Amino acid sequence: MQVTAIIVGAGEGKRMGGPVPKSFLPLANRPLVLRALDQFFSARSIEKVILVVAGQELQRSQVLMQSDPNLSHRPWTLQVGGATRQESVRRGIEKLDSDCEIVVIHDAARPFVSASLIDRCVDKARQVGAVVVGVPVKDTIKVVSEEQWVQATPTRSTLWEIQTPQAFRKELIVEAHDRAVRQAIDATDDATLVEQLGKPVLVLRGETSNIKITTPEDILLAEALLREGRAP
Repeated sequence: MQVTAIIVGAGEGKRMGGPVPKSFLPLANRPLVLRALDQFFSARSIEKVILVVAGQELQRSQVLMQSDPNLSHRPWTLQVGGATRQESVRRGIEKLDSDCEIVVIHDAARPFVSASLIDRCVDKARQVGAVVVGVPVKDTIKVVSEEQWVQATPTRSTLWEIQTPQAFRKELIVEAHDRAVRQAIDATDDATLVEQLGKPVLVLRGETSNIKITTPEDILLAEALLREGRAP
C-alpha cells in the first residue's frame, strides 16, 4: 500500500512579510520546508513526497532539494501550486501514482510535526478513511457578527484546533476535490471537503509543538522550542 505525502508550500505568507516566501525562511539555519520534509522522511509509513511550491519558486526548490545531503537521494517530486491552498493541494493530487492508496496532506509551515504523529495518521486512515489531528482549545471561543456583537458561545469541551497532517484514502480525497471543483466549493482544509461528502472524519490528539509559522512572532516561538529541546 503506497503512502504519499503532499507538502503544501506554495503560499506567499503575506502576514509574515519580507522578501523570502514563508516556506523558505530559515529556522536555526534550515529552511522551514526542509524541516518539514525531514520529519516526513523520518516516518516509517511515508514512501514518497510531493512538494507543491509557487511557480516562481520552482527553480529555487529544485536546487535546494538536490543540493541537500539529507534529501537528494529521497523519492520526491515537485509540483507548481495554484492561486489558493485548495488548488495547490488538487495539483499535488494530480501527481499521485496510480498505486497510491493513502494520501497525507501537510502544510510546509508546520516544521515540527513528529514522525510518530504522521505514522499514527496513516495507520488510522487505513482503518477509517479520513483522519485529522488537533488539540482541544484552551480559551473560550465566541461566535461574533460582522458588527462584532457576540452571537453565541460554543461549549469549549467540543472545540478542537485542527492542524495538519490530514490523511485520507486516495479515492476519498480525490472524490472530495473533484466535487469541490464541480460545485465551486472553497474550504480552509481538506477534511472539510470530505465532510461535505457526508463522510466521517476522525480527530486524533495532535501535538502542541506542531505549531504553524504564520507571523514573525511564531519564528521566535519556534526558535525557543528548538533551544529548549521541545521540538524535533
